[in-house]
Amino acid sequence: MSKDYYKILNVSKTATEEEIKKAFRKLAHEHHPDKTNGNADKFKEINEAYQVLGNKEKRAQYDQFGSTFAGGGFGNGFGGQGFGGFGQGGQGSYNINMDDLGDILGGFGDMFGFGGGRRSGRSRAKRGRDLEMGLQLDWEEAIFGAKKTIKLEKLVNCAHCSGAGAEPGTKVETCATCHGSGHVTRIQRTILGNMQMQTTCEVCSGSGKIIEQKCSKCRGRGVTNEKVELAVNIPAGIDDNETIRLSGQGEVPEASFGTSGSQGGASGDLYLRIRVRTNKDFERRGYDILTDLPITFSEATLGTKRDIKTIDGEVSLKIPAGTEAEQTFVLKNKGVQRLNGSGRGDHLVTVKIKVPKNLSRQQKKLLEELGGEGL
Repeated sequence: MSKDYYKILNVSKTATEEEIKKAFRKLAHEHHPDKTNGNADKFKEINEAYQVLGNKEKRAQYDQFGSTFAGGGFGNGFGGQGFGGFGQGGQGSYNINMDDLGDILGGFGDMFGFGGGRRSGRSRAKRGRDLEMGLQLDWEEAIFGAKKTIKLEKLVNCAHCSGAGAEPGTKVETCATCHGSGHVTRIQRTILGNMQMQTTCEVCSGSGKIIEQKCSKCRGRGVTNEKVELAVNIPAGIDDNETIRLSGQGEVPEASFGTSGSQGGASGDLYLRIRVRTNKDFERRGYDILTDLPITFSEATLGTKRDIKTIDGEVSLKIPAGTEAEQTFVLKNKGVQRLNGSGRGDHLVTVKIKVPKNLSRQQKKLLEELGGEGL
């Protein structure tokens, strides 16, 4: 009985190639067997329809003769070739367009070795491990910046073999099992039929190379654990609990001939967690500096001048007559340098009016007289 492939894909007979492909992708997503509500039979039927309507020649034959035409090379058995040219018409073999199915299956594509030609022939390079350590700074070092030398222990390229993992002077040959690709391909029967699966080559551990003799120092790892010193520029304005990232200063990946198969992989990063000691003279809030200025009642009432200690040195601050308690004066651009370089914060001076506790008789008398005047 002839099948209506247009109806199966829910498209019209005048649908364009793009419309047919879009309809196929939508339905394949919906009915994929690995999904909770998937339907393997429906998925096969959808793919069968697309293999015909997605091909100009087969679509023309189908439009003329229908799906039962023997010479058309399609029908319930799908005819043609299976994945990658194997399973010719065999039981359970499909002819699936790898470019489309690779896009449709998403994460499943990597699992079963799909890729639509986008997969690299060699295993993806492995990146070195990131490291993290604490770094304590004096308050002034965080404010003005500094140069520090830090010491740490980490994996570095082996000096004896230059990170290659092979004893200098020994042969390095292409792996005969994977032919240098780093992976092997095998066919596995699944609910969808025969499928192609790529796995890391066990002989060369994904490196694509075989060495005659491993390095005598690092035993083929390409790395050794060493104590190193790094010079670090601390930027002006760094604050407590902030982090400095040193790109490429983490650990290096192991050699391509070792177990990781990480040839060409980048080094990890080093993260410095900053801790800043406190300062008895200043309080910091972001890029602003905060200080309290104690003054007497008479100074607040009559006004005065005070020398204020800032991170740039002392400056004179005029306290106008009638200043109230908790009033704040702003010393513009006397704060901390901003990390992005866009100027500085401010220095905020908050007035604190001192209330005397132990008054002499004369002081009490004077205050009583002032009180009588409404002050």
